[in-house]
Amino acid sequence: MADRDITTLLVDWRNGDRSALDELTPMVYRELRQLAASYMKHERPDHTLQSTALVHEAYLRLTGEMNVDWENRSHFFGIAAQIVRRILVEHARAAKTAKRGSGAVMLSMNEAVNAGVNRSPELLELDDALNALSEIDERQARVVELRFFAGLNVDETAEVMSISRATVKREWASAKAWLYRELGRKSAS
Repeated sequence: MADRDITTLLVDWRNGDRSALDELTPMVYRELRQLAASYMKHERPDHTLQSTALVHEAYLRLTGEMNVDWENRSHFFGIAAQIVRRILVEHARAAKTAKRGSGAVMLSMNEAVNAGVNRSPELLELDDALNALSEIDERQARVVELRFFAGLNVDETAEVMSISRATVKREWASAKAWLYRELGRKSAS
């Protein structure tokens, strides 16, 4: 189904058309499964949150977002990125609390960030670093969120943010460097 059709379905759903949600559900669910599977393949094999549970929780939260003025497919998955990030951070916090502060969920940024660093920062540290980055440069933090948590490519990220491909690439490179410095500084202390 074309992007325009997805956008139309999102708007119709927001306006209360239940049949639009019924038609949209399989498409959204399929894309969320691909996103979750891609994300979870970077996790430890013993991670307690499975991709199916992540998809279900993200889907439930997305379908609760009736008051959003959906612009297009990319906007929808931009919101999905924020929701996936929240779910993973909540899960990591719960796991850390259950273990009394030890053994937080580990997240490999190797392939996602493609920066060649062989350490796996903890998800909670990544979330803290992203929050700090957003205070310095909100656009860079948003690029990371869309690329890393939603799995959007450069073109999709540019579309969601209404900026050029070159700007996305520049912000992505700068944000990655800043995050690695920040995460490295925290792990050294």
